Order: sequence, then structure tokens, then C-alpha cells
Amino acid sequence: MLDLARKRVLVTGGAGFLGSWVVRRLRDLGCRELVIPQHRDWDLTQESAVRRLYETTRPQVVIHLAAGVGGIASNRGSPGRFFYDNLVMGALLMEHGRRAAVEKFVSLGTVCCYPKHTPVPFREDALWDGYPEETNAPYGIAKKMLLVQGQAYRQEYGLNAIFLLPVNLYGPGDSFDPDRSHVIPALIRRCVQAKEDGQGELAVWGTGKATREFLYVEDAAEAVVLATLRYDGAEPVNVGVGVEISIADLAERIAALTGFTGRLVWDPAMPDGQPRRSLDTTRAEREFGFQARTPFAEGLARTVRWYLAERRASR
Repeated sequence: MLDLARKRVLVTGGAGFLGSWVVRRLRDLGCRELVIPQHRDWDLTQESAVRRLYETTRPQVVIHLAAGVGGIASNRGSPGRFFYDNLVMGALLMEHGRRAAVEKFVSLGTVCCYPKHTPVPFREDALWDGYPEETNAPYGIAKKMLLVQGQAYRQEYGLNAIFLLPVNLYGPGDSFDPDRSHVIPALIRRCVQAKEDGQGELAVWGTGKATREFLYVEDAAEAVVLATLRYDGAEPVNVGVGVEISIADLAERIAALTGFTGRLVWDPAMPDGQPRRSLDTTRAEREFGFQARTPFAEGLARTVRWYLAERRASR
């Protein structure tokens, strides 16, 4: 097992939503040599910046969490940017990582890598059985290239590169920015605003029939750290809970938690995204002992409470 307390660890995206929880967990393990590049100082889509980052920090382990992300609207509006930034950033970081002879490179993919119509629960061997859902295909394909690169570099250069496939994350610290937020923070923000404005109804995208699986961010951070410590395989590994929920049920739960009592009006003219999402998490449990611990109802309530507290504080 890797002794992270004795390693210099580079965590890209370490100041972000998932990254901040990963950094917290690493510090709990006694890891004190942490490198957390800030986006304002390091443009990791530029080779000169990536080269300089490795030269000045000399990491032994890299956990690559930085990504250009967003919900369906963001993916539809900026497919080229999402493809380019994620592809180039990952390719450069792994290339210069292998040149620097890092001991381990951990890549984070996305459930968006899977084909649009994948049998539920999604198993890792179905990853190449079709094209991803169209609204986020550029993002999903760009992230999937990290798997291809890692396996190729393992074969040619002996790089210990691993690839994790998390489902949708949620929890305190998530982005509630209307231009970037995913479904849970978007619905929380909109329900709270609708309640404050006294609205009698709230329009919601799609039919509500699509399903999603959600992993609490603190559990996701634990999975990333456990995999870094214990997993050295070439095959991708799902990281999730193994339970799906319909978007309609999700919206009703969020409305109840936020106190919005109006009517939810579904707009079937807007996209649902992938029809269903739920992962087979057998490999993660077998290979590095990960099981999600936070019940969805508890995690969702924590997230709403955090958002309400932040909203009050900002006022």
C-alpha cells in the first residue's frame, strides 16, 4: 500500500468541490507535502505551465481532479471548450508526469463516459459499447481519453496510472452558479428562490422520468484516497452508490426540504439527458474496499442546510 504521508502529492483541482475534500482526507492521513495549484496561477491547458509546475514542485504522486464541468446547459453551450480543455489538460499532465517519473497518476473520469443506452447497472466492461449521450458527449469522450492514455503509458512506459468513474457528486461546497451547476444545486437554488418570491409554480427541464445516481462528495473523496492508496490496476473502476432516483422524485424531495409548496411543471421540450444512470460498484469494493456510507436523504438535507446558511451569510 502506498504511504502517502511520505510522498509529495500534486492535487489538481485541490481547491475545488471534490478536491478540497480529498485534500482534507489526505491531511487526515498525515500527508503534509501537498501541492495545490490555483487556476489563477496555473493554466493547465498550456504546456509551458504544466512543465513549470512539475519542475518547481517535483511531485511523486499526482491526483488529477481539475476539470471543466457543468450541467446540461453548459455542455450544450460550450461543447468545444469542454472537449478541448479537458482533453489537453489531462494529456499534458500525464505526459509530463511520466517524463518526471511520478510513482502514480490518478485520473478522474465521469459517468458521462458511458454510452447513452447502457444496461443498468453500468458495468465497466460496457464503457466502449456505444456513443455517449449527445448533450455531454464531448466532455465524456475527452475524459475517457485519460483511460486510453493511462493504459497506453502503462504498457509502453510502465506508468502506474489508474482511472476512476464517479457518478454525479453533490454536497456542501458544490457550485450553485446558474451557468455551471448540476441538477441538485440548480434545483435547490431555484426552489429556494421560488419560495422567497412567492411563486406558485416552478418550471423544470425534461419529463422527470430520467434517473440518476448521486454520491455524497465526502464519500467520493474517500474513494479517491482509497484508490490512490490501494489500487494499481489498468482497468477503470466505477465509484458510486448503486442506487438510482428519478429526477421527478429528486425535485419533489428538494421542494420539500426547501419549503417550496408550489407546483413543479415539467417541460418535455427540454432535454432529459441520459435516460438512466446507476453503477455497478462491485469492482471498487473488491479492489480497494470502498462502499459509500452517506444515505441520500441525509446527504441531501446537509446540502440544503449548507446552501441556506451560505445564502444567509452572503446577505
